[in-house]
Amino acid sequence: MHRRSLLLSSAGAAGAAVAGAALPRFAIAQPAQNRVLKMVPQANLTSLDPIWTTANITRNHGFMIYDTLYGMDASFEPRPQMAEGHVVEDDGRRVTITLRTGLRFHDGEPVLAKDCVASIQRWMKRNATGQKLETVLDAIEVVDDRRFRFRLKRPFPMLIRGLGSPVNPVCFIMPERIARTDAFQQIRETIGSGPFRFKADEFNSGSLVVYERNPNYVPTPVGEPSLIAGPKHAHFDRVEWRIITDPATSASALQTGEIDWFEQPPPELQTLLRRNRAIAVEPIDPNPFVAILRFNFLNPPFNDKRMRQALLPAVDQADYMAAVVGDNPDLIRTGVGIFTPGTPLANEAGLAPLKGPRSIDRAKALLREAGYTNQLIRLIGPTDILAPAAITQVAGDMFRRLGVNLDFVLTDWGTVVQRRASREPLDRGGWNVFLTSFSSFEFLDPAAHSPLRGNGASAWPGWPTIPRLEELRDAWFEAPDAAAQRRIAEEIQTVAMDELPFIPVGGYVGMTALRRNLQGRIPGFAIYWNLRRT
Repeated sequence: MHRRSLLLSSAGAAGAAVAGAALPRFAIAQPAQNRVLKMVPQANLTSLDPIWTTANITRNHGFMIYDTLYGMDASFEPRPQMAEGHVVEDDGRRVTITLRTGLRFHDGEPVLAKDCVASIQRWMKRNATGQKLETVLDAIEVVDDRRFRFRLKRPFPMLIRGLGSPVNPVCFIMPERIARTDAFQQIRETIGSGPFRFKADEFNSGSLVVYERNPNYVPTPVGEPSLIAGPKHAHFDRVEWRIITDPATSASALQTGEIDWFEQPPPELQTLLRRNRAIAVEPIDPNPFVAILRFNFLNPPFNDKRMRQALLPAVDQADYMAAVVGDNPDLIRTGVGIFTPGTPLANEAGLAPLKGPRSIDRAKALLREAGYTNQLIRLIGPTDILAPAAITQVAGDMFRRLGVNLDFVLTDWGTVVQRRASREPLDRGGWNVFLTSFSSFEFLDPAAHSPLRGNGASAWPGWPTIPRLEELRDAWFEAPDAAAQRRIAEEIQTVAMDELPFIPVGGYVGMTALRRNLQGRIPGFAIYWNLRRT
C-alpha cells in the first residue's frame, strides 16, 4: 500500500535509533528539575507574531505570553478572562467591555482600554470573524482606562465568541505601541500580560525557546480551567522548548526523563513509548484535527477550477490519514468535509467526489480534459512537523503517479510558513500547493474558518475569490436559529466542494506523549498553565 510504504524506511531507522543510540551532546544536558518543564514542540518557532501567521506553533507561543479578553471553554462557550464583563445596550448595537483591575504587561505597564482597542483593530485585519466584525462596525472607542465600546451598525452576536476564540489568529492583547504595527508586517517586540514571559535573550530559533513564569500574573477569579477559559496558574518557573528535529532522539530523551513532553510523536514511536510505564500517550484533543490540500488561486494551473476538480478522484483520505497516525482505524476519520467531523455543522453535502473507488487514471484524464500540458506544479512542504510532513509526502506520491511536472520542495516548517505568504509567480519562488492540518475548533463553523474564505486578496494564503462563499457566510451570520445555520452550512459545503479553495484530505485524532508525573494537562493543544509535576 502506498500510505505506509512511504514511511516504513524512516520508521525502521527511528526505532533502531531509540533502541541503541545515545543522545547528541547538544540535545539536553541534565534531567528536568521540578520547577523546569522541558518539551519538544511540534515545530521550530520562526515567527513570533501570532497575528501575522496562522501557524499553530506561533499560536502556542502566543498563549504563553499573551492573554485574551474572553476564553472559549471545552463546550465552545466564551468566558470572561481579562474582561470583568460586558454590557449590551441599544438593541445589541452598543457593547461595552470592562477590564479586570490589576492587569499589567510584562514591562510593568498597566493594561488599558487603548491597548485593547489597538489589538482588536489589528486582529480584525487578519482573523475571519474579525474581518466580518469590521464590516458591521461603526467604531470601537475608549471610554476610560478600563472600558471600551463597540458601536455597531447592527447586532453582531458572534462578537464575544470571536474575541474569546482560540482560532488563528487569536485576539491577543498587546501594548498599544506594538499593536499599531501593520497587520501584514511582523511585530518586533513580544510583550504580553499572560502567565509566562518570553526570554528574548535566550531565544535561538532552531534550538531553544524559553519562557519564565510571570510572577505578577493574576488569573481570573471565576470559572474552572477548560481549554483557554478559567484561571491560568503557572506551576513551572521555566518552560523550555527544545527543538529536536529527529523524532527518535526526542523519544529517547522522553524515555530517560531528559525531557518531560514530546508534543507530536510519530505513530511508529507511539507504539514504543506506550511500553514505558512512566509515559502516557494520549489524545492531545478529544476531537479530530482536519487536514487539507490548499491551492494557490493566483498561479496556473490551479487558478482553473477544472484543474482543481481533476485531482478529486486521486485523493484517498484513508491513505493521507494513515500516514499521520498509522493503520489505526480508531484514530482515522474519512468522508471528511469542510467542517470538523462529529460537530453540529458536519454534513454530507457535495462529498460524493471524495467517496467511492479512487482512480489515478480518471484524475489523469480529467487533467488532460482541463488542458493540462505539463505545466510546472510546485508542491511545498515541511520535513519537521508530523502531520503536514506526512500528508505532504502522500501528496507528492499522488502527483508523481499522476505524471505531472512536479517541483517538490521540502524545507523546515518555519520556511514553509514564510514561503506560503508569497504571492509571487512560480519563476519568482511562488507555489501551487501545500498541505496542513487544523485543530478541531478551527473548523467548527464558517465564522473563523480561515481556509473557507473566498475574499481574494484578504483571504488566507491561496487567496481564492469565491463571491458565493462570502454571500453564504454572511447569510450564516444572519441565520435566525441553529437549524437555519445547518442548512446554510450544507450549501456552503456544496459550493466549497465545487469551487475547491482546498480539498479535505481527512481527519485524525492527534496523539501526544508526556511523563506520567505531569498532571493537570488541559486537552485541546499544547497548554502549559495548570500543568504540574507530582
